[in-house]
Amino acid sequence: MTEPLFLEDAYLRTATARVVAADERGVVLDRTILYARSGGQPGDAGTLRWEGGEAAVAEAIKGEAGAILHTLAPGAALPQVGAEVTLDLDWARRHLHMRMHTTLHLLCSVMPGIFATGNQIGTQKSRLDFDLPEPPAKEWFNERLADLVAADHPTGTSWITDAELDANPQMVRTLSVQPPRGAGRVRLVRIGPQDAPIDLQPCGGTHVRSTGEIGRVEVSKLESKGRQNRRIHIVLPE
Repeated sequence: MTEPLFLEDAYLRTATARVVAADERGVVLDRTILYARSGGQPGDAGTLRWEGGEAAVAEAIKGEAGAILHTLAPGAALPQVGAEVTLDLDWARRHLHMRMHTTLHLLCSVMPGIFATGNQIGTQKSRLDFDLPEPPAKEWFNERLADLVAADHPTGTSWITDAELDANPQMVRTLSVQPPRGAGRVRLVRIGPQDAPIDLQPCGGTHVRSTGEIGRVEVSKLESKGRQNRRIHIVLPE
């Protein structure tokens, strides 16, 4: 099992780790700062360095039994099992994903009681689908997102048990992606103060420390993807 350091600190940009396994599929470390692709958020990229070698990590993905696999380019050099490596994160790419991901949670906050049916996070654009027959105009979304960003609401994380989540099913805002169960606890991401959050839902992804860090964000397009499925596209203009 790989210790996911990003769950406790999404701002770690470098860390040392030990190689647990390494083959043509990639490298498994005992711990990592690279987020593994899941829940619509791409896996992180970065660089592995060790004595006598280095390799670019194309993307971190989920492996078996809680391992995180750091995939490399075909033919890349491999570190020896047991070797100490330094892992550097492609921070610019990750930070775009963080800004996008927190924005998607803000979209959920302005649509209380409406379930998300799908999502995809990218560096250039992202999307969130809602089970919604008639969405407001994109100007409506842009005004509310601008207010939430300007308010600079803090974000934070906490953990609850599976049983606590079962007792509060309204926390789950997605129909397509359900929070992982079986480990005995579920991670929550909060936007706003602890005593009065504007959004609180299960999430294993990475987020900015406060909404002000998102910067300028816009809903660029609304699409109909079925009788009640509406797709909301967002971009981060320069």
